Amino acid sequence: MAAYLATKNLKKQRQAVDVLIENKVTFAAENAELSIYDTYQDAQKVALHSSELLFCGMISGKKIMHVGDCDYHKEFLPQQSFVLAPEQSVLIDFPEASIKQPTTCLAIEISRDKISQVADALNLQQHISSDDFFHYIPKLVHGVHNQQTQQLLERMVGLFSENEQDRPYLIELSINELITRLLQQQSRDLMLANCQTPVINSALNYVVNHIADNLNQPLDIEILCKIACMSRSKFYQQFKLAFGLSPAAYQQQLRLKKARKLLQSGLQVSQICYQLGFSNPSHFSRLFKQMFGAPPKHYKH
Repeated sequence: MAAYLATKNLKKQRQAVDVLIENKVTFAAENAELSIYDTYQDAQKVALHSSELLFCGMISGKKIMHVGDCDYHKEFLPQQSFVLAPEQSVLIDFPEASIKQPTTCLAIEISRDKISQVADALNLQQHISSDDFFHYIPKLVHGVHNQQTQQLLERMVGLFSENEQDRPYLIELSINELITRLLQQQSRDLMLANCQTPVINSALNYVVNHIADNLNQPLDIEILCKIACMSRSKFYQQFKLAFGLSPAAYQQQLRLKKARKLLQSGLQVSQICYQLGFSNPSHFSRLFKQMFGAPPKHYKH
């Protein structure tokens, strides 16, 4: 993402440092506002609050996020997303910030009306048996984002900071995509959390349950189609719409997230690899690094 911070207009504004802690450069659009924050010295308990949803992505350095209303105290690192619900506050520590190596983060503030608009549009497109399948859940979201989201954030920095001819239209498209990815992530998390006691009247809930219970087995699409009571083409279309991923990519994400937990419990990399259905430790390590930004052995230590 560093290359996108070098756009002419943004680079010029970031060079004008007014404060050492959370020096802010902001670019506005109709339904959103993108800000780049640079911090040049160690600081603790710096407050951040927004009346709208705030989608944050780390660019360089490290923050420690403290969210009092959910007793949350964790590191925020590059390749991660941190989403604050409207009216939710956070206190931030900057343990590594310095003049030579500032801690840099982007934050995109998105109006609630825009989120509702995108959710309504997505619900019109899906035809599975659930009412309002897509709806924003106003709670903290913190996790590693995938390569597509990383590329989207990089593209948005360029769109917001430069005055291209089609800037408003392209920004609108990018905001729609970012909201869609957030809604898809929340629907995935909600379904997985409620696999055993479904609260969503959707056949896909039972599909997610089956995938989660059989992570070490190859996917059998025919079985998944039968569980969902859908044809093969409709199943792929509905699954991708709901979660933003193919069934195989979704299974891979679940496997890698479980691998991360198993690494923390002390199991060996090769043992985890075969236990979760991967056939090659080198391939497993490569996928793990792509998702979490570090190889399994490094993450384990």
